[in-house]
Amino acid sequence: MIGKIHKQMSHDSWLFSKMATPEYTPFVFLLLLFQSGVWGVPVCQTPQESPTCGYKSCHATKPGMLNVHLVPHTHDDVGWLKTVDQYFYGDRNDIQHAGVQYILDSVVDQLLKNPDRRFIYVETAFFYRWWKQQTDDMQNTVKQLVNEGRLEFVNGGWCMSDEATTHYSAVIDQMTMGLRFLNDTFGHCGRPRVAWHIDPFGHAREHASMFAQMGYDGFFFGRLDYQDRNRRMVAREQEMLWRASESLTPPMADLFTGILPNGYNPPEGFCWDQSCDDPPIRDDPDLEDYNVDDVVTRFLHIAHGQALVYKTNHIIMTMGSDFQYENANLWYKNLDKLIRYVNQMQSNGSEVNVLYSTPSCYLQELHRVNLTWPLKGDDFFPYADSAHDFWTGYFTSRPALKRYERISNSYLQTCKQLEVLGGPISRKGPFGAGDSETLKKAMAVAQHHDAVSGTEKQHVANDYARKLANGWAHCQVLVSNTLSSLSGSSAPRVYCEHLNISVCPLTETSKKFSVNVYNPLARPVSWPVRLPVNGTAYSISDAKGKAVDSQVVPVSQATAAVRRGRGYAVNELLFQVQAPPLGYSTYSVSLLQNGPPSPPSPLPRAPTAVQNKFLRVTFDRETGLLSSLSNLETQQTVKLSQNFYWYNASDGNNSESIQMSGAYIFRPNTSTPFIISKTAKIETLQNSVVQEVRQWFSPWVSQVVRLYTDSRALELEWTVGPVPIGDDLGKEVISRLDSSINSSGVFYTDSNGREVLQRRKDYRPTWNLRQSEPIAGNYYPINSRAYIKDDKDQLTVVTDRSQGGGSIQDGSLEIMLHRRLLYDDVRGVGEPLNETSDIYPEGLVVRGRHLLSLSPPAMAADTHRPLAQEVVLQPLITFTDGELHPSTRLEFSGLQAVLPPAVHLLTVSQWDQDTVLLRLEHQYQASESKEHSQPVTVNLQKLFSTLDMLGVSEMNLSANQWKDEMTRLDWKAESGEKPLPKRGGDPSVWEV
Repeated sequence: MIGKIHKQMSHDSWLFSKMATPEYTPFVFLLLLFQSGVWGVPVCQTPQESPTCGYKSCHATKPGMLNVHLVPHTHDDVGWLKTVDQYFYGDRNDIQHAGVQYILDSVVDQLLKNPDRRFIYVETAFFYRWWKQQTDDMQNTVKQLVNEGRLEFVNGGWCMSDEATTHYSAVIDQMTMGLRFLNDTFGHCGRPRVAWHIDPFGHAREHASMFAQMGYDGFFFGRLDYQDRNRRMVAREQEMLWRASESLTPPMADLFTGILPNGYNPPEGFCWDQSCDDPPIRDDPDLEDYNVDDVVTRFLHIAHGQALVYKTNHIIMTMGSDFQYENANLWYKNLDKLIRYVNQMQSNGSEVNVLYSTPSCYLQELHRVNLTWPLKGDDFFPYADSAHDFWTGYFTSRPALKRYERISNSYLQTCKQLEVLGGPISRKGPFGAGDSETLKKAMAVAQHHDAVSGTEKQHVANDYARKLANGWAHCQVLVSNTLSSLSGSSAPRVYCEHLNISVCPLTETSKKFSVNVYNPLARPVSWPVRLPVNGTAYSISDAKGKAVDSQVVPVSQATAAVRRGRGYAVNELLFQVQAPPLGYSTYSVSLLQNGPPSPPSPLPRAPTAVQNKFLRVTFDRETGLLSSLSNLETQQTVKLSQNFYWYNASDGNNSESIQMSGAYIFRPNTSTPFIISKTAKIETLQNSVVQEVRQWFSPWVSQVVRLYTDSRALELEWTVGPVPIGDDLGKEVISRLDSSINSSGVFYTDSNGREVLQRRKDYRPTWNLRQSEPIAGNYYPINSRAYIKDDKDQLTVVTDRSQGGGSIQDGSLEIMLHRRLLYDDVRGVGEPLNETSDIYPEGLVVRGRHLLSLSPPAMAADTHRPLAQEVVLQPLITFTDGELHPSTRLEFSGLQAVLPPAVHLLTVSQWDQDTVLLRLEHQYQASESKEHSQPVTVNLQKLFSTLDMLGVSEMNLSANQWKDEMTRLDWKAESGEKPLPKRGGDPSVWEV
């Protein structure tokens, strides 16, 4: 264990949590609070385990035989070709025949007919809906099935999340939501023992680390690179011990991991769903088409063949697939027969034993054989299913939805915090009834592997966005109620969600308004604010009445072009704000002068440089492009150029044999991208707040290079679209940085926003790669940052959403921004990735930011760790019109003191009436920071300014088990593997 809360001798002194060096484990606490004179009670008592659920419910196996574990299951996408609602109700069967409510109805009915039968269910989002519609009698029946282990939940999150494009904080939230429902509804018997990601398109190390810290005993998945699978089959290494963290002391993040034999489908010829064409078992010997002997022979042949590529005398077969078991009788009637007739062959000398099973029962048998297992320390990206089919396009697909999901996560964390800080009035106050649950559910669904991944049909993507917008509307009421309560002001709050394109009706028209800046981080932040206005001079004062430096600049041509009539501001008001930790600060803005905007200076040549006290950026006079970046604090300079390019997506040339780029797959038809323009037209703006170089590359690509006065990061705000397709060419647009850094074919990417992994060109740590796609085969998911480095310099790029990228040449880092494709890639979605909208009928326009920093490698994390957190959890800006009442509280912090820089406040969320869920994490990876990769002490009792803490109980990461009661199966690694070094002192000894 990395850290514990130790209760001192005094009964009321739950005080300290000492956090060790390794990144993670987040410390998860339930805080018992004193509110309105009501004493809290424990949120959950550990139920007594039923004698027949969990591992105790497994059917007996036969030693000395090949035991075949048949696992009946359905894979129910929480949106893909149809929306979540359409899938649940069985609507729009013209798109795909699928109705989840009927699957659960039918499965429960069939389980009751034979106590030997088993079924697993995964997607809590669907099960929750179905459960709410059942009678008390049916709910009691289902509870009995769960308590007897006949219906078992695996994975248990609200959805089966994507692993490439999700941020760890959102994954933890959606897992917590699903697991809490199962725990509250079914107690201990509802807790999944196994993580089950059978469909995601590659697997992240950070996901495995999180699963381990959530208490899972094992993890099974279906997809991995075809070359990796082939090698593992030969070596019988399809089951392994995944060491999922370089920072945590084993076995904290160790997770037994198994690769399923057939994706997640049944063996060929043994699919008995109504959607399948395989013949049923015809077992009447008096009939001409009797086929039992043939079925048994084929099954034994498949079983023996599968056993050759696995390590033990136990093998697993997944008996189900997408949305199957709508008529469960078809499956179970044939499975009953299969088990009976295959096992009858044992009397004739067969050594194959077939049984109904579950992933956890299979896992238990693997544990019982007490073998050693190969270690894996990297991840399973990128994933290819054949030589030219790399699933690396979805790292960027639907970039607007990816950004909306990321900003919605920030909204949600703010909403949950303010629900706690505001208390009951937040949910029912002067602005009505608000809640965080709606956005929680929308965000949970958005983590699905066909949601934020961008691999759904267009109408489904629209539905995900609609759900997020509806969730935020519910949260806005809650936020308004809380801010009204904390500030003492009943003035209506205005939310401007299009500030990135300079649209906010209030600021465009008002002569006097206030700006409230709420900071969800546990440390103060300084944040640049840009507001659309029509005046030319304004006065601004902070919460203490002090004048704030501000500047007014004209709206850029690119911004004016993308607004499409949604705003009429001609200027932008710029100023820097400071907000306290977990709190807000209020700024008053008054119009001083109207008039026409001051035009920027269109220069025939670019400026030689822009700089502040931290950074200096030079430009090439002839091209208008970046030419160098310097860190003035550390006296280091690198040559640096940046430009935009596009890859021509393979279109198949009308040949079905050629793989095309699509929502999933990235396959350029050449390794050399096309440059959009060798030069950029430029405009410059320089004032006391910011220096900007506005670059115009083409009618559909522009950028602002922006350096704020007090920033250690250079901002590149890119705008791409509508991507032209009049030439009938699909395009995949990248931003490429070329530097003088000697990166030696190596670059680094984060895993779900957490630990960073090394990537090497044309190389995989697990096998000898035969590279067949020099571009797509070197692309990796970039969730929040990527960097290249040598001994002296590290260039880090922090992104504002998940994107794909690679380092194709030494010193180069390219990141894909936008994709517009004309063909489907034949992976199931059935439509090209060609996004349009009512506002942009000729093609989607996307805007985003890359933040660049240059540092010595040993110091780089000190900049990029807090910077990435600021981007993920950015301040929430709200507005009130007119002058505030003199009694208004203009500043507030929910913390008594700032948390140490190494500590991130991951979660503050209302658990029940008197209890709050708190997660704290050490956010620095082992060895990456001399200053911050050290143990940290936090005084929990003196953490919050408005909450009285009565007690603390530590939980696992997903908050569904008490930490001191969490036990996991232990696994042995094969000898010859060197364990990762322990770091940060002895984690078994803590002081208070």
